[in-house]
Amino acid sequence: MENKKPVTIIKIGGNIIDNPTELSQFLSDFSRIEGYKVLVHGGGKSASKMAESIGLVPQMIDGRRITDAAMLDVVVMIYAGQINKNIVAQLQANSTNAMGFSGADGNLIQSDKRNHPTINYGFVGDVKKVNTQLLETLLSNDIVPVFCAITHDGKGQLLNTNADTNASELAIALSEVFDVTLNYCFEKPGVLYDAEDDSSVIENINQELYTKLKAEKAIHSGMIPKLDNCFNSLSKGVQKIKIGHHRMLQDKTALYTTITL
Repeated sequence: MENKKPVTIIKIGGNIIDNPTELSQFLSDFSRIEGYKVLVHGGGKSASKMAESIGLVPQMIDGRRITDAAMLDVVVMIYAGQINKNIVAQLQANSTNAMGFSGADGNLIQSDKRNHPTINYGFVGDVKKVNTQLLETLLSNDIVPVFCAITHDGKGQLLNTNADTNASELAIALSEVFDVTLNYCFEKPGVLYDAEDDSSVIENINQELYTKLKAEKAIHSGMIPKLDNCFNSLSKGVQKIKIGHHRMLQDKTALYTTITL
């Protein structure tokens, strides 16, 4: 059987996006990664700031944004517009031929509007399918796709979709064709035993340890959906997942967390 080519998928969170110096350093590090690669970004604070400036009050439940029609207009402008194109322009400056995408472009990521029994999330999407064939074509032509957190339902409606989930679903889809490593980069050096102590990185987490750490409340809140996504990805063919600060991309001595089944 032919060896699959490696592809690196990296998701960056809002704390990198909100800090121009961090973002610039990350994009420099990302540009030096060899081979096929995909970047997925979240939104940072700029959508909330824009919403507040026009009198909208951002609503969150369990760390997830409620997206009514007015807020959807804002997140599309900021995520798919300002943030996405700024990242693409900076990657071009780093000699990386990037193209920015929402899920609607080329029907790359199609979602269903979330149907929750008790909470109306508004125009929030749950990923249904990924256009693996087009992604493969882009990568094989040395284009680096840059995805924002906007998808579509195939019927003309844009949807706000969790960027961690987008990264996970892209990784699962591409694992049919490539040897996929998924990296979640954020402001911490990894998953921590103690959120206040950056030296308390848990270097390896498997399903058994994850269950134990959740029971002990050592892992809680926003880290739980992130790690749930990780284990889901691994169970569906993704080869390797790392969580940590973006310095792990180029610094061989950096600590980070590896997730395994």
